[in-house]
Amino acid sequence: MNWLTHFFTKNKTSENKEVMKKYLIVGLGNIGAEYVNTRHNIGFKVLDYVAQKESLPFETAKLGAVAEYSVKGRKLILLKPNTYMNLSGKAVKYWMEKENIAKENILVITDDLNLPFGTLRIKAKGSDGGHNGLKNIQLLLNTTEYPRFRFGISDEFKKGQQVDYVLGEWHEAEKVTLMERFVMAKEIIESFALAGLANTMNSFNGK
Repeated sequence: MNWLTHFFTKNKTSENKEVMKKYLIVGLGNIGAEYVNTRHNIGFKVLDYVAQKESLPFETAKLGAVAEYSVKGRKLILLKPNTYMNLSGKAVKYWMEKENIAKENILVITDDLNLPFGTLRIKAKGSDGGHNGLKNIQLLLNTTEYPRFRFGISDEFKKGQQVDYVLGEWHEAEKVTLMERFVMAKEIIESFALAGLANTMNSFNGK
């Protein structure tokens, strides 16, 4: 093999690897009709919006519903675990291993009581913050260092009513804002795959 052939072969191999670069985008939520429009299911809702805009069907697979699409050579695998929130880590770990995706290439979308409603914040790592889905992911991945996308649902509830609040449905006024936030959420997901975590945090945190 001469140097010119070697050069083009090497570059073609690199391009193929780049084309096959994969990202696991996980939306947390609970399965069942009674949970569909609840605050705790915002992860599912974000992925449903992305799938709708990309005309993607979710298919039932092992431990979740899965859809996938490509953006400029990046393959995005959308996962809605069907394990219920408290066992989300089981689905995340399975699909990471199945698709051979490193933890820095996963993005977990979750509701967050500690952020004002509609606030979107991307972080490289962090504690579970009392969130059972994140707690299980942390347990099974044995790390707190994985990217997460926190969607603020606020803490506008009275003492002792947290469960009713997170499992309650959105108010009509909130639903209007949600659609605007979903548009940005899709931009965040695709920026994560295309521009990387640091650039995505710089571009979107605080908006």
